[in-house]
Amino acid sequence: MRLLWFYLTKTLKSALIAGIVASSAASPLRAQEPAVEREVPFLTLRNRVDTNNPAEVYGDERSDLKAGWCRVRELDLSVLSPLAESAPSFIREEILRMDRVRQVDSRVMLDELQESAAGGGPLLYVHGYYISFEKGCRRAVLLQENASLEGHFLWFSWPSDGALTNYIHDEADLYWSVLDLADAILELERRFGPDRVDVAGHSLGARGVVLALYEVANRKPDIRLGNVVLLAPDMDFEIFARMLPRISPIAESITVYVTDGDRPLAISAQLHGYARLGEAGNDVSKLPGVEVIDLSELPTESPTGHLYHIYSKEVGQDLNQLLNEGKSAAERRNLVQTGGNSWSLMRTAD
Repeated sequence: MRLLWFYLTKTLKSALIAGIVASSAASPLRAQEPAVEREVPFLTLRNRVDTNNPAEVYGDERSDLKAGWCRVRELDLSVLSPLAESAPSFIREEILRMDRVRQVDSRVMLDELQESAAGGGPLLYVHGYYISFEKGCRRAVLLQENASLEGHFLWFSWPSDGALTNYIHDEADLYWSVLDLADAILELERRFGPDRVDVAGHSLGARGVVLALYEVANRKPDIRLGNVVLLAPDMDFEIFARMLPRISPIAESITVYVTDGDRPLAISAQLHGYARLGEAGNDVSKLPGVEVIDLSELPTESPTGHLYHIYSKEVGQDLNQLLNEGKSAAERRNLVQTGGNSWSLMRTAD
């Protein structure tokens, strides 16, 4: 039944998108509106495809590491139709389209990232399951914007199939990617220095982040990274608790975002037979030194409750305070302490 619900949600979303596009096509303003362009640097382990379509430049097969920038274009839909204006954010995201990929040597990309960071450190972000390269680029751009991370954001794209039914296959490809992700973290720390490299992962990507950090800690126990952020982490809660003592010493802080309305994590918990780290209600006192941020008091911004990192302005503001301002949970706005290491993020007053 839960899988059927996902298919129905996807069908409804497609119908709404078609309505927006059809409505906007009839507007005489469409051709006059300038496109808004956004760009994000990436590292990817996907295979290169011989095509002129930017959205299909990288596939879902395992390959060697590549780097570059992907660009997304967006029309200002607010002037096109009442339907577009009223469309929720999870629908409006689908109007974004990736229109350019510029592949360069990874050293060139990292040189430019150091320049754009202007003396600061980068955030390395890892996406989750069911993410094609094109969808990943769109969502990376949205996260970069939502958390005000422009100029010091780097997206790591492992070879997810981008197919709803291929979860187990995606798990295998994530595990295959862990060593390369660890290499990327070590190289960023070498370039930017100690305490300056932040690492974040969403959903299954958060599991990859934890495994990569465990590998990094084994290789270089004295390394010092910045903030580690796990967003809706699709990982066994108890396994994370067992791995935490090895990871904690190499990170300045570890923050886990959870909620009680996350449907994909509920399905994952049923599939694996154990609670997910990103679900609310776990005994977080087992996670010493970790700040757990519960988002259950916020309105759900998408049908799944799983994509708050790109849709919720409150989550974006909290990430901005954590990653850009270096504030702990006790110092950040709109957080109410509910336990020794747990906090509830409240809705911003309009």
